[in-house]
Amino acid sequence: MNNRLPPAWSRHLKVQILPKKAGSMKTGLPTPSPMPKMSGAQDDDTLLRRAIELQRANRLPEAEELCHRILTRKPNHALALYVLGTIGLNFDDELALEYLSQACSEMPGNPYFQFTLGECYLKLGDYLPAIAHLQRACELKPDMVEALCALGRAYVDFDKGEMALPVYQKALELNRDHPLVRIGLARILIDLGRMEEATAYLEETIARRENVSAAYMALVNIRRFSTAPPELDSILTELSNSPNSADEAYNLHQAAGKVLNDLERYDEAIEHYLKAKGFRAQTCDIESYRRWVDSMIALFDTELLATKAGYGDPSEVPVFVLGMPRSGTTLTEQICSSHPDVHSAGELTKLGRIAVSTNLKMELGPAFGQMVKLMTAERSQIFAEEYLSNLRIYSPLASRIVDKMPHNFEIIGLIGILFPNARIVHCRRSPIDSCLSCFVSSLKGTHTYTSDLTTLGLYYREYHRLMCHWKSIMPGRIFDNSYEDLIADQEGQSRRLINHLGLAWDNACLRFFEKEGSVKTLSHWQVRQPIYSSSVKRWKNYEGKIQPLIEALGDLADV
Repeated sequence: MNNRLPPAWSRHLKVQILPKKAGSMKTGLPTPSPMPKMSGAQDDDTLLRRAIELQRANRLPEAEELCHRILTRKPNHALALYVLGTIGLNFDDELALEYLSQACSEMPGNPYFQFTLGECYLKLGDYLPAIAHLQRACELKPDMVEALCALGRAYVDFDKGEMALPVYQKALELNRDHPLVRIGLARILIDLGRMEEATAYLEETIARRENVSAAYMALVNIRRFSTAPPELDSILTELSNSPNSADEAYNLHQAAGKVLNDLERYDEAIEHYLKAKGFRAQTCDIESYRRWVDSMIALFDTELLATKAGYGDPSEVPVFVLGMPRSGTTLTEQICSSHPDVHSAGELTKLGRIAVSTNLKMELGPAFGQMVKLMTAERSQIFAEEYLSNLRIYSPLASRIVDKMPHNFEIIGLIGILFPNARIVHCRRSPIDSCLSCFVSSLKGTHTYTSDLTTLGLYYREYHRLMCHWKSIMPGRIFDNSYEDLIADQEGQSRRLINHLGLAWDNACLRFFEKEGSVKTLSHWQVRQPIYSSSVKRWKNYEGKIQPLIEALGDLADV
């Protein structure tokens, strides 16, 4: 999303951008050449043209500097603000949001500005403004298929999947050949549990040779296979034909691994999973993460929590379901939200954004932790109200609302200050099973620690160390919901879970798989099933191939 300029952006410039040429460097673009000195609007347009060339060449600091030069002279230059916003996406999304918002204020009738701002809000998990801006983009340019698809995704993420269907249907009517439409529609149907309809769209996508690898990956995750399906041979054929891109190869290897795992052909499955990782290079600085965990442990101690007693908001509405990804967080969320007094809001980014605003996220330095140490009761109440207002968007009346962002385990200390009465549910699973499931799943974004088995095991140790610290300074606040205990004694463990939420038992919690509505998880078919035990000790099937993980886990490995 770093270069999100509208197709007609150049019409805003008096100095037109030059057509692409075969050039040097890996980008295939010409190296921007020095420009003659100009003045006024022509100079601004020339600087913008150069900034776009630099952005396309991934020379982002230089592109950013040129935009700032324009804004120094003309602070309200809409296109410079917009370009600066697109440069910031994926690097500093909050700052990008500010620039894109300013650009939209200057040119509210530009559908591309509205579209990109809406997608930025969507990426940050701020769904109401995302929907508003995407709707506006669709009003301004009704034939913009990309905006319609983004609006559909926003409805799904906001748990309004049924509203997304007509939006995607309209996109399909506008352009049946657009690569985003059929697969997007299929994914919405999967979230809603309408698997047969989704299958039809995915098969059509494959037949039309559109997004083939992504369609196969979605298709094989709809169900569990007991016999080899024809899709397996097709996937292997696609791989033998040398996929065009690393992403395609990654998707196809992941899809092959999923089917082969179902068929209990484990040695073949793990080979495909390992090959998939080779096509998605991710760097995780585990030493930096270890230092960050050290800093969090040093910052949040019993003394700090004692000085902040009575801070925040006493609300009992928030329920934080957290832990390592693939540790049973979705299952736990489904059990909780099957209770008539509980609503699930999904994986919310709001608390993480508050943590970023208080300098708690990863960047170590003199400012780290200072805002927390100096936080006043009034400031803590503002943060808490900001979070609660966002939470209430999902359900104005529910007694409990679940935020199922797994990585909130990193900021439990902040939860303790802002919400002294909130329930915290820590999902635990066998360390090797948890890590293996992370490794074979298609986790993206910040989950760079899944890049290889050794890094994954070392990361798990840091997660475990941090959780031990939270429990030591907040005794009794964190309920451990063991995946294995839940499998062995569904009713007993479910009753303990609901009791921790401070609610009376309801038998609907045993029938979580009958719950209607959309479900956003990597294993869609699993969530629609009663509890099963096949994922317990799953790692045994791969024991000979995952020794680097076991060695990295060390004494935490349950061998």
